[in-house]
Amino acid sequence: MCLVVGGLFIASPSNAQQGDSDISWSQRGIGVWRYDAGSGSWVDLPAAGAEDPKQYKFELLCLDSGQNNFDKACLAGAAECKDGENGRPVRWFESLKAFDPPAWTAMRPDRCMYSEKPTDVLEQIAAQIRSKFQQLPVSPAASGIQPFPHTLKGAETNFFAEASEQTFTVNMLGQKVVINAEPVEYQWDYGDGTKFGPVQTMGGPLPEERWGEKTRTSHVYTGTSDYRVVLTTTFRGTYSVNGGPSLPIPGTGQFGSPPQNVSVWRSITRNYADNCIVNPQGEGCPGVPEK
Repeated sequence: MCLVVGGLFIASPSNAQQGDSDISWSQRGIGVWRYDAGSGSWVDLPAAGAEDPKQYKFELLCLDSGQNNFDKACLAGAAECKDGENGRPVRWFESLKAFDPPAWTAMRPDRCMYSEKPTDVLEQIAAQIRSKFQQLPVSPAASGIQPFPHTLKGAETNFFAEASEQTFTVNMLGQKVVINAEPVEYQWDYGDGTKFGPVQTMGGPLPEERWGEKTRTSHVYTGTSDYRVVLTTTFRGTYSVNGGPSLPIPGTGQFGSPPQNVSVWRSITRNYADNCIVNPQGEGCPGVPEK
């Protein structure tokens, strides 16, 4: 395949220096770029947030530990649990993971569990939550390619992802469970046997005048062909039971975006001396066969 162009989207050598920055706009908002002199590329800031620095535990309120049942007088003054049967009040506590031993602080207001055995149902949800998370209809990241659908052999083709957090509300064992899926890592299969990732940065779109510049997620094709590009996004999950704290879901979920086909062409540049107005049949003029 061959595309005759006059320097289209082939960027001139960059004069960017370490510390330079730029701002781009996309559907997910304003993206900030910085130039990394070590790699000679523009790097988009990572989109993944840090893990929760806290840990949590819960205690059942109004429980008579000696008889292992609930004090009805105490329940009357505790949180009202009217959203289901056998509602029992639960108090959550939080502490920074860095504290050893933990320094627990109560979280208010108190919450409810709807089970005759609240401890058992929380343990069952914790045991099932990873499988539930991986079954959710999480929307994979949208895959962006610049330029598209055609790019050039030997040029930097910019790849980026468009992803966002997603929230799902499900019922598990009679409890209202809110699951949050956060994109944290991305991997590109460029279709030519080369893969990149997983990395935390999703990249970002470049203005058209900057197409061809090297970015953290860009790729250079060394051959001309049609390539099938696949983006895989890794999501990390948290869950909350009946409005309680956001607890981490063990493991992660991987979701693939629909494949995209990109055609890699080669560019040819020629210089002609003829003036097509004076000599319409001159070499390189419209309609004149190449020699």
